Amino acid sequence: MSRSFIPLFLAAALAPCAAHAAGSDTDTFEVRATVLASCDIIADDLAFGNYDPVVASPLDAETTLSVTCTNGTPYYIGMSLGDGSGATMATRRMTKSGGSQTLNYVLYQDTQRSVLWGNTGVDRLSGTGNGTANTLHLYGRVPMQQTAPAGAYTDNIVVTVSW
Repeated sequence: MSRSFIPLFLAAALAPCAAHAAGSDTDTFEVRATVLASCDIIADDLAFGNYDPVVASPLDAETTLSVTCTNGTPYYIGMSLGDGSGATMATRRMTKSGGSQTLNYVLYQDTQRSVLWGNTGVDRLSGTGNGTANTLHLYGRVPMQQTAPAGAYTDNIVVTVSW
C-alpha cells in the first residue's frame, strides 16, 4: 500500500480556512427626494343646450372639474370672466357666432346657485389636495326671458388652479 504524500504547505492551501478571512468594511448612504407641491386641473365643457327666451324659467346646466393636488397642498380654483364684452362675475356673456349679440349666463359653486364663482379672493373655490383626483361640480344658469336673437352662442372661460 502506498501512501500519498502531500506537502504541508499545499495541504494548508487546500483546506478551508475560516481564520484567514480577507476582511470586510461597511458604509451608509442617504436616500433623498423632495415632494413638490403641485396641482393639475381638467375642465369639461358646460353645455346649456337649447334656450327658449319665451319660456318664463331659467336654463340650468352643470359640468365637472377634476383637480389633483399633492397631499396636504391647499389650492384655489378661479374662473375668468370669459371673452364676452362687458362681462362681470354676476353676468358673463356668450357671443353669437358671427355677430356681436350676447346671451347672459352666470357660474356658481353650489347647487342652489347662490355662490358666484370668480377669479379673485373669496370668489374662488378652495380646498386641500389629498394626492388623488377630486371631482368638483360647476353650476351654470342662463337667466330667463332674454332678448337675444336666435343662433349659436359661445364663450371661453379660463379655469385656474393656484397653490
